[in-house]
Amino acid sequence: MKYNRILLKLSGESLMGDKQFGIDHDRLGQYAREIKEVVDGGIQVAIVIGGGNIFRGIQAAEGGMDRVQGDYMGMLATMINSMALQSALEVLGVQTRLMSAIKMEEVAEPFIRRRAVRHLEKGRVVIFGAGTGNPYFTTDSAASLRAIEIEADVILKGTRVDGIYTSDPEKDPSAEKFDSISFKEIFERGIQVMDMTAFTLCHENSLPIIVFNMDKGGNLAKLLSGEELGTLVRG
Repeated sequence: MKYNRILLKLSGESLMGDKQFGIDHDRLGQYAREIKEVVDGGIQVAIVIGGGNIFRGIQAAEGGMDRVQGDYMGMLATMINSMALQSALEVLGVQTRLMSAIKMEEVAEPFIRRRAVRHLEKGRVVIFGAGTGNPYFTTDSAASLRAIEIEADVILKGTRVDGIYTSDPEKDPSAEKFDSISFKEIFERGIQVMDMTAFTLCHENSLPIIVFNMDKGGNLAKLLSGEELGTLVRG
């Protein structure tokens, strides 16, 4: 299947590589090269990246911090990751635009849907930072919302496993992988692909999701060239 415009969702934790905290520059560089390859192939790419390698608002709330304050701190963590990815892409000559859901004019443009679409049409990679700009919403929700707003063809959720399984394959060696699965079956089985708000947005707007292993070199390009990788979630 040929996709013209994609939204790539990356977790903040994926940027840690083998580290316990922060950003692994080898992993960051790998992701940038993978993204450049598909951009050079003419695919329009938007990106949402989490901030869990730096700060997670929900964990702060569990420790007694005000949840709203913690979530805003998490949004700032996503901006740090977004700026790092932007820099890594620009080193490779990829034109990018960083758009923030909260105002920080010195480092990012404000999110304006029409402007984001125009950037994509011009071949620029658009990175959406600071989540939705609202507390209580995850970056998964931000990815779903932005994908719908820019009329992306698909959400590609890059993880460290190669798809969706009947149970956690890192803990259960007997877990079986799905090549494809419906939104309805995901609901019925209680599989945690994304948080429920994000997942419902995709379901209601008939936006397919592909969960795949982003850490394996070349997978992004293979997936977008039509190779069947990961797990496809659709209606």
